Amino acid sequence: MAHGETRESIIEAADLLFYRNGFEQTSFAEIAEAVGISRGNFYHHFKAKDEILDAVVNRRLAETRRMLERWDIEGEMPADRIRSFINILIANRGDIKRYGCPVGSLCTELAKLSHPGHQGASEIFTLFRMWLRRQFLLMGRKADADALAMHVLARSQGVAVLANTFRDDKFIRAEVDNMIAWLDAVDAAAD
Repeated sequence: MAHGETRESIIEAADLLFYRNGFEQTSFAEIAEAVGISRGNFYHHFKAKDEILDAVVNRRLAETRRMLERWDIEGEMPADRIRSFINILIANRGDIKRYGCPVGSLCTELAKLSHPGHQGASEIFTLFRMWLRRQFLLMGRKADADALAMHVLARSQGVAVLANTFRDDKFIRAEVDNMIAWLDAVDAAAD
């Protein structure tokens, strides 16, 4: 594997392991094993676990930006784009039931550890918040766009936590349907 490919493979493996096992519980050895490289080769790319965390957060930020850009292109109206956000609970329900929300889980763990990486990880939520806020502004909800964005974020995180706790597909689907009905009412009120 070329240098850049190895580094990217390490970041990808670390991202998955941090999600499934938690940041603190994931070791260098586990990441190296997942990639199929020696620990010496691993240290050639990353000297400290915090360096890997920064790379994982940057990867997630880039992926989130690409996803939001795709939703901006694909969604004809702001409510359509917000529905895309809500529907990630359905699209990712298998992983959410097993491991929770990847963003929420990482932010919660880093906050509990008082880890300096918490600030960077929380930027992913900030991206979602600003994007949702913009959609509500485009919907004509100038006075409460940020409050509505935070409501969607809070509700989706609550659904993810309870989905992880109860591992119940019916619950996830019912909550997504309720969120969509709420969004439709908010959209109708904006007209």
